[in-house]
Formats: sequence, C-alpha cells, structure tokens
Amino acid sequence: MANIRPFQIEIPDTELEKLRTKLSLASFPDAVSFSDDSKYGTPLKDIRRLAAYWKDGYDWRKHEAKLNQLPHFTTTVEVDGFDELEIHFLHHKSSRPDAIPLLFCHGWPGGFWEPIKMLPLLAEPTDASQPAFHVVVPSLPNFGFSEGVKKPDFGLRQYAETVHKLMLQLNYDKYVSQGGDWGFAITRLLALDYPNHLLASHINFLRAFPPTASRHPLLYLQSLFHRHTPTERARLARSREFWSEGIGYNVLQGTRPHTLGFALADSPVALLAWVYEKLYEWVDGDSYQWTDDEVLTWVSCYLFSRAGPAASVRIYYEGYHGSRPVGERTRRWIGGVKLGFSIFPRDLDVPPALWGRTLGPVVFEKLHTEGGHFAAWEKPEALVGDLREMFGRNGGAGDVWKVKSAKAKI
Repeated sequence: MANIRPFQIEIPDTELEKLRTKLSLASFPDAVSFSDDSKYGTPLKDIRRLAAYWKDGYDWRKHEAKLNQLPHFTTTVEVDGFDELEIHFLHHKSSRPDAIPLLFCHGWPGGFWEPIKMLPLLAEPTDASQPAFHVVVPSLPNFGFSEGVKKPDFGLRQYAETVHKLMLQLNYDKYVSQGGDWGFAITRLLALDYPNHLLASHINFLRAFPPTASRHPLLYLQSLFHRHTPTERARLARSREFWSEGIGYNVLQGTRPHTLGFALADSPVALLAWVYEKLYEWVDGDSYQWTDDEVLTWVSCYLFSRAGPAASVRIYYEGYHGSRPVGERTRRWIGGVKLGFSIFPRDLDVPPALWGRTLGPVVFEKLHTEGGHFAAWEKPEALVGDLREMFGRNGGAGDVWKVKSAKAKI
C-alpha cells in the first residue's frame, strides 16, 4: 500500500522574517515617464505597492490557515530513471458513490491552489442529475510542496508518469483529466501513454495546428470554405499579439532557466515582478480583477515552495530539450481517448475551434465570451459547467458514469 500521509503547510517564522528583511532592503528601478506602461513590462507602481503591502500588511498566516482547510496529502512516487519523489497533492472527495475521479493538471505560473474555487462545486453538485467528481490536484515535481528533481532530462513524459502513478496509488485505475498551460501537454501525454486508464480528457488551453490535406482532409476542406467571424478574428489577433510581444519569458525559461533562477531564488521583488506580469496580462481584465491578497498568496506559494521558485521554470527547458522532447506530438491527433475543450477569449493562444478537432475524437467544445488563461481561477463556474456538461449523462463523455471507480485509499 502506498505511504499516503496527511500534510499541512507550516512555513517557519524564520522564512517570514527573512522575507520582510529582504523586502525592506529592496531596490527598485529609477522612475521614468513610462515606468508604468505595461508595454515595457511590469508596472513600477504596482510592484512598489505590492512589495510594501507584502512587507507590512499582508498576513501569510491567515492565508496559510485557509489553504490548510483543504485536504492535503503527500506520498512517494517512483519515476523510471529518477528514483522516488515525494509528491504533494489535494484530494477533495465527493460523498457520491458514483463520483468520477478527476485529475487536475496545472502549469506555470499556476499550482495546486489554482482550482480550489472549483472543488466544492465539482464534488457536491446541488443537482443530483449532474456528475460529481473526486478531484485530485497534484503539485507537479519542482512545484508547490512536491519534491524537486535532482537529475536532468525530467521531461513532459516524466510529469505525466508521475501524476498517472499517483492516481494508481489512490486506487483510481480509471480516471478522467483536466488541464491547461503545461497541464495541456501532460493531459495529452496521459492519453497517448495510458489510454487504458484515462477515460476522457478536457483541456482549456488549446494548442493545435491548422488542418492539412494529408492529415485531416475533411477538416481541411471545411477550413477552405470557412470565413472567420469577427470573434474569431479577434481571437487570432490575441494569438498574434502573444507570439510577437509576450513570448520572451518562454524563450528565457526554455533556454537559460538557471540564469533567471538566481533572481527568482534571491529576490522576492524579482519573483513578484516576474509572476505578477503573467497574472496581470493573462487574465481577462474586463471580467476579472486580482486583489492584492490573491496576487501575494499566489507568489508566496512559489517563494515558499519546497524546491524553491527557480526549480519551477525548468519545465520549459526540459519540455523543449531532454532526451525525448514531445511538445509537437501533443499537438497532433491522439485517438482512443475522448476529448473536450473550452476556449476562453483572452487566453494566450486562441485558435479557431476547427483546429481543436485535429487533436483527437472531440466530444465537447465550448467557446466562451469571457475569461483568460487562468480559467479555473477566473471563471470557476464556467469551467465547472463545461465539465458537468461533457461528463453528464447526456454529454459526449457521459458513458464514463458507467465505470464504477474503486474505493480510494484516502
């Protein structure tokens, strides 16, 4: 039996005092007339305000206590070629005997806290006709309170192997998955490598190539006669904007993660500025506004992570390099596992829904009018609604209700 242990977040007082000391000694760039122009990067006024509040007003202990109300656990998972890793995870179980095991896969700069608004909605729907879920939310290795990886070449397949073996340890031989950001790629690899265990998957970050005549002749013909709507043109413009102006972080983290890591490990202000830029730019600002407490809790979880904030960015390098980079494979057809996707208009890459149908046997698709990259946090009700529809009795993946999951070990 797996050694599954309850876990509580307990950041030492010495770490909190060190944070306050570093913030009191922080230096900021000189102000110029365009210091707050977000086209140049993180606005100076925002970081000054947040750093001052982090030092003198923000109460980590209050938010730590709220996070500790969640069902935290740790266990060890043996990853081929990497020995055992201690993995932290949330396991929010439903009271329903017919609940579906759901694995939530986060990315960067997300974490185990990203779907917490969804957990009670998924586990205990008020309408008995709606599906219920046992939700498992791992901290990926190098993230959150999971152990860091000490060897190179820990690529996307290893991340997928880790979370799959976690589900097996919990006695979930059959399960479904949901993912965005790097969770998109991990979810796709679960479908590729473990199709006898993964019943269906849902993604909210759509990475897909346009259909071609050789690979998808029918979709290709449809694309020839399809004229983009104004909404689709706006979404394609959003994609072009990201790939031309917003991709710098990706290039650096994917090529020289250790160089950036010195700043992230040593300076809480550098970490704040680096993560806050993404939180600020990647949401739908017309429908969601961050509170300062939300931002600082998000960044604090990176600062206090077990492997340190520098470790998390290595997923980019290992995802693009390593012995078996598989990023492009995740954007090709993977059959055998039912697929659903949701598109939120202010995500990073927002291709036409037609492209999504090149990824696999699509049984659900939804185009939303609001929301950005952090859909689980920005629009939890909308994402929960999509999962309920996809896995509902009359949904495209409704047949997974027929699979009776084994009793979980915790």
